[in-house]
Amino acid sequence: MAAPVRLLIVGTGGMAKNHAEGFAAIPGVTLVGGVDTRPAQLAAFQEAHGIPHGFASIDDALRWGEFDAVTNVTPDAAHHATTLPFLAAGKHVLCEKPLATNEAAAAEMAAAADKAGVVNMVNLSYRNVAALQHAAQMVRDGAIGTIRHFEASYLQSWLTQDAWGAWDKESQWLWRLSTAHGSKGVLGDVGIHILDFATFIAGQSVSEISCRLATFDKAPGGKIGDYVLDANDSATMQVVLNNGALGTVAATRFATGHLNDLRLRLYGDKGGLEVQFEKAVSRLFACLEPDMKTAEWHEVDCPAVPTIYQRFIAAIRGESAAEPTFARGAELQRMLDRAEQSAGQRGLSVAV
Repeated sequence: MAAPVRLLIVGTGGMAKNHAEGFAAIPGVTLVGGVDTRPAQLAAFQEAHGIPHGFASIDDALRWGEFDAVTNVTPDAAHHATTLPFLAAGKHVLCEKPLATNEAAAAEMAAAADKAGVVNMVNLSYRNVAALQHAAQMVRDGAIGTIRHFEASYLQSWLTQDAWGAWDKESQWLWRLSTAHGSKGVLGDVGIHILDFATFIAGQSVSEISCRLATFDKAPGGKIGDYVLDANDSATMQVVLNNGALGTVAATRFATGHLNDLRLRLYGDKGGLEVQFEKAVSRLFACLEPDMKTAEWHEVDCPAVPTIYQRFIAAIRGESAAEPTFARGAELQRMLDRAEQSAGQRGLSVAV
C-alpha cells in the first residue's frame, strides 16, 4: 500500500486547479489544506476540491502543521517568500516555475532546500513531454554522438489572435505584458521552458549567452488601463554549450499560426534529432546511420512518462529521484538573468 502523503496547496488561482486534480488522482494523497489571502476564492477552491482546512496565511498553516508536503502555486514574484518558511519547517515543496524572479533569490531557495534535506522540485511542465524524455535518453546513450549545433523555439500567437482570450481586455493576459505587474515578458514567462527543453535534452550546461529582446507597439501610448505594455514580446538568443556546441533559441508571442508550440533540432556528429510539441502532441524524429547519407528521418516511438505530480509524490515516497530540483531552477534563472543582462548591452555575449 502506498505511503500516505498529506498535501497543502498554497495559492488558489487558475493553475492551482491543475495541481489539485493532478494530486487528488494519486492513491494515498490527501489534499488537507489550502492557503490564500482572499477568503472568498479560498472557500470556493476548498469546496470545489473537497479540501477541509483553509488558512489566510502561511504562518497559520505552519502553526497547524498537519501536512507533509506543499505545492506552491502563488504568483512568480511570491515564490521566494512563500517557499522559504516551508523549507525551514522541513516540508517537501513543489514550486511552480520560475523558481524565483532573479538568480540570487533562486540560489537562496536551492541552498535552503539542500540544507533542509527535503524533496524539492520545480514544475517545468514540458518535462512531462514523452518525446523530450526519450530524446534526452537517446543523447545520453550516445545515439547522435557529440552535439555540435541546435535550434530551439517556443512559439505562441496570442498577441495576434484571441484563441486563448482577449489579451487586450483580460487581466490574466495583460499582466504578462507589464513589468510593473511583475512580468519579465516572454523571456521570463516561456524562455525558461525552451532553455530547459534544449539544454536538458542536450545534457549540457550553458557557458555563454547573447540575447536581443523586442517590445512592439500594441496600443496607443503603449498602455491599456493600468497596464503599461513594456514587457518584451520576442526574444532571440545565441547559446554556447559547455562542449562548445552553438545554437539558437527563440521565443515569441507573435508567431501567427502557432498557439503554443515548442521545437528543437539537435545535431551531433553521428546523427540528428527533432523534438516537436505542437498542438499538445509530442513527436520525435531521428536521422541516424544508415540513413545519414540519404538524409532520411524516421519517427521514433516514445513511451508515456509520469506527470510532475506523480514524480513529486514518488520522490517523497523514495520511489524515484526528485527531478527537476530547485538547483535546476536556479541554474535556469541564472541563464535568464544573463540573457537579460546581455539584452541590456545590445546582445553582447556574457558568461553564464
